[in-house]
Amino acid sequence: MKLVLKILITLLIATTTSLADEIKVFDFTETELSKLEVRKVRGADNKTTYTVGTNENGSFLKSVADNAASGLGKEIKIDLNKTPFINITWKVEKDLSGIKEDTKKGHDFAARVFAVKKTGATPLSNRAINYVFSSNSDIGINWPSPYTKKSIDYVLSTTKENLNEWVTVKTNVKDDFKKFHNLDVNEIDGLAIMSDTDNSKMKSIAYFQNIYFSTE
Repeated sequence: MKLVLKILITLLIATTTSLADEIKVFDFTETELSKLEVRKVRGADNKTTYTVGTNENGSFLKSVADNAASGLGKEIKIDLNKTPFINITWKVEKDLSGIKEDTKKGHDFAARVFAVKKTGATPLSNRAINYVFSSNSDIGINWPSPYTKKSIDYVLSTTKENLNEWVTVKTNVKDDFKKFHNLDVNEIDGLAIMSDTDNSKMKSIAYFQNIYFSTE
């Protein structure tokens, strides 16, 4: 069973606090990647492969998940009263068309970013919003994870419209925690990236770039 919330918290390895109007979460450099722990999801046959590269817009992270599931996480305090908006630039080159993402058998995403809020003494008590680049669902669709209702899957991008295209999305994390968890959250405690195909046994290729929080 994919205990996503527990894995996310064990992935978190570096604490950062900032009062800037924009808070960059990941650098996507070789140095950063060497410091971030890659943790395989329990039960997965393989780890997702993460590498860094550059283009005209700067550095990016490439993920290749071939019947694999593992993630990268960072513990970072984000003041959602000051910078509530998460901004994500990402691309899915090879998607997972045909799977049912709201079921355990099909609960895989070529690209996802978790926002995590600690709400108890153990990792399993925490709440998360799983922002996903879906291969099959429409933008705006959401549902509780089939593995735990404490994590909500929320579609921000879809390959039905933007396959193999860079897309930049934005959403208000503070409002999302209120909407999906009915929680008044002043800050989140961590962010994690994951590409996983361990349930569908398929292969995905995706890219992440320029993930940051902003005032608007």
